[in-house]
Amino acid sequence: MINWPNRTRPNTTAKILYAYKVSEEDPLVLVPDEEKAAFVEQAMNYLEEGNSSRKVTAWLVSQTGDKLSHQGLNIIWNRFRGKGTDTPSQRLKDMEKTRKKNKPKTVAEKRMAIAKRKQTDAKRRLTMAKKDLNKLQPNNELPTSHLDFSSIEDQRKKQEVIFAPNAGPQTEFLAASEREVLFGGSAGGGKSAALLADPLRYFGNPNFNGLLLRRTNDELRELIRNSQELYPRAYPGAKWQEKKSQWTFPSGATLWMTYLERPEDVMRYQGQAFSWIGWDELTQHPTSFSYLYLLSRLRTTDPTLPLCVRATTNPGSSGHGWVKKMFIDPAPSGQSFDATDIETGQVLRYPESHAKSGQALSQRRFIPSRLSDNPYLSEDGVYEANLLSLPEKQRRQLLDGDWTVADGAAFSEFREKDHVITPYDIPTDWPRFRSCDYGYSSFSSVHWFAIDPGYDTLICYRELYVTKYTGRDLAKAVLEAEGAEQMQYGILDSSCWANRGQLGPSIAEEMISQGCRWRPSDRSNGSRIAGKNRLHELLKVNEVTELPGIQFFNSCRQVIADLPIIPSDPKGGDDIDARTSQKQHTYDSIRYAVMSRPRAFSAFDMGNGVPQQIWRPADSTFGY
Repeated sequence: MINWPNRTRPNTTAKILYAYKVSEEDPLVLVPDEEKAAFVEQAMNYLEEGNSSRKVTAWLVSQTGDKLSHQGLNIIWNRFRGKGTDTPSQRLKDMEKTRKKNKPKTVAEKRMAIAKRKQTDAKRRLTMAKKDLNKLQPNNELPTSHLDFSSIEDQRKKQEVIFAPNAGPQTEFLAASEREVLFGGSAGGGKSAALLADPLRYFGNPNFNGLLLRRTNDELRELIRNSQELYPRAYPGAKWQEKKSQWTFPSGATLWMTYLERPEDVMRYQGQAFSWIGWDELTQHPTSFSYLYLLSRLRTTDPTLPLCVRATTNPGSSGHGWVKKMFIDPAPSGQSFDATDIETGQVLRYPESHAKSGQALSQRRFIPSRLSDNPYLSEDGVYEANLLSLPEKQRRQLLDGDWTVADGAAFSEFREKDHVITPYDIPTDWPRFRSCDYGYSSFSSVHWFAIDPGYDTLICYRELYVTKYTGRDLAKAVLEAEGAEQMQYGILDSSCWANRGQLGPSIAEEMISQGCRWRPSDRSNGSRIAGKNRLHELLKVNEVTELPGIQFFNSCRQVIADLPIIPSDPKGGDDIDARTSQKQHTYDSIRYAVMSRPRAFSAFDMGNGVPQQIWRPADSTFGY
């Protein structure tokens, strides 16, 4: 007879614990599966005898047929035979003593331990990548040993190469198929050269009419000079007309190179049509009006000519904000995404009366560039040295291509290269929790976190940012996003429990009644400043591990967009700017999370760190 306690779960979709099954009387109660629990007891006996946890886990899986990691078995072992249980394990005690004895003490030893951990992680990722590659790689490859490519190589050598793009971002920019593409980042990445080269492919079409813009006439001169070196060589007979500021090619194609100093100057293009529009240094335009207006001039009657908008820029300048909202914030760098309204964030779609009703109007893409992508400027290091001598803000923008730099930012330590990571599968045994700042007329912001037990790093792996959701609607959306994931707890804006004169349930009670459980956030005096200071601490990069205390999956676009530009108190206070504090929903959600004292646990916690599943009703009267 197995003497295991019954367990409970928050809702019927939550994960069923290993060697447990759902009670026939109550779907929220889990009872031990006698047959499988007996195998687990035997497995724990094997562990007591000194057998490998991996081998014991493999044996247990073969007996029960249910998947389990060796870390999961260690947690079960610790739960039933750890410190404070009826049958404490002597081997666990010995392992804890050995761990404390072998724990790195000096900085050098800690660095060595971290390096070994990174090496192990790299080997694991390489193995997984090889498995994925083997699945995707075709089994049958065509034999090429009998083919002769020498004639092609001889012909290639005889040809004069007028322009060859650098490998990497410059090539990606020229090959991009999206309608609107921004090529931006650090100075010296070869952006302007790529912009001049992009329309070359269309100059043989008599119906091509292009427009290339700079902010002022003085800034346009260098582009014109470079085009005079390139275009006549690519298309002999091409003529530059100084008075018209226009290139005319033998086919009849034209490219207008001019400037746009003021937003109202776009009206001189009213009634004209262009199939290709280029913007050099887009952030020098203070508003999005000129860019959006000229989109209405993008049209052609030639079906062989694609409609293209190509832009290049560095971070910074007066138009930094709107360009970032349009190209940087909606999706990770290099990924194509549907064009969105920069004010609302909604995808721009065809109206219901259109034949393409519901489809996105166009696609956008941001391609980042670095100085290192241009070997002609980066090899000798002179230009890089010039950029290194700039003040920190300009250095981060022009050398690092950092779009997160903002004047007066409250969290200036935020770096995308340190704090934003590529999504990966979160191990099932990592502790998880969520946080939420609720709003109906404004926005509700929900974030899910996992805790890396190896480094105690908070990983924000999911984000929900919605508006016009009631408490019940938001609860359903949260539970649907989680699926079978098991949350340790949820932390919610404590004002959701407030009753403002009504007799009915509060917002928090409405959410809890749907099975989405929360506990109130700390809103005591000084909690805002304490939360801000705690976030500063987590954003720091540890000198030993070279990791910050918090990282975000690059799919969490709203918090990545908001956090770097939150303004600090202009009066010199410790909080953020009070004029915008009511609008920073993502920041408040993150602040609630970091102040909830999240903690990881391991197999060596001797039972102290493993969360216990105890039923605690939120309301003693109604029992939910």
